[in-house]
Amino acid sequence: MHGSCLCGQVQFTARPDPGVIACHCSQCRRQSGHVWAGTFAAHADFRLIRSDTLRWYAASDQARRGFCGGCGAFLFWQATGEDRICIAAGAFDGPTGLRMAESWHLADAADYHDPAGGPPPAPARAETLHGACLCGANQFTLPGPMGEVWACHCSQCRKTSGHFSASFDADETSVIWQARKVTEHVSPGGSQRGFCPDCGSGLYFRAADGAFSLEAGAIAAPTGGQLARHIFVADKGDYYDLTDSLPQD
Repeated sequence: MHGSCLCGQVQFTARPDPGVIACHCSQCRRQSGHVWAGTFAAHADFRLIRSDTLRWYAASDQARRGFCGGCGAFLFWQATGEDRICIAAGAFDGPTGLRMAESWHLADAADYHDPAGGPPPAPARAETLHGACLCGANQFTLPGPMGEVWACHCSQCRKTSGHFSASFDADETSVIWQARKVTEHVSPGGSQRGFCPDCGSGLYFRAADGAFSLEAGAIAAPTGGQLARHIFVADKGDYYDLTDSLPQD
């Protein structure tokens, strides 16, 4: 199977396990912007074809996280001392034949959705939202609540997040940065994706027409948000199902 980041500067082949793990831990949530999904492959069954912009960030002494420095795509998770690597399911090209097998760290899931796939819970009260990337180089606040959260399953969001994205509309002028270190990837259509160049965490999306949204996973609880809709479902990965009964476009 072939896979890549969004900009194509990191490419690989792998023969992975068929089971996919959805991880809801706070670290994966910060870096992916929602939930990360990965599948393991032995080092002998994994080969980097191109790694021009591959960067690694160690959030702890137990593992390091690989991402593309050109587009911010969260691609790999490598446990210290293991002879296998976990690869983002969303990074694979075309039909994968993979299947969601289990979920990890459900207790750490964001408060705007049900990690078990049911209807989202009622939003919590949140007057001020606190956001940050995984490494802390980016920190910001804005007025709450988060409000409606939209899950996007398009191929671009799948590549960058490693699964699918979740974001909410915001007034860009209301975002107050306490610390800022951002790199932007510009798409052929003129949209911009902001991410941290040190840890790869996705932060925001600015459409070509100026519309602005923030990654929901970058916001600490309570968010005052609630997952409301799935978009670009026709492009979603083949390894998972949507079971929350929310509208789909």
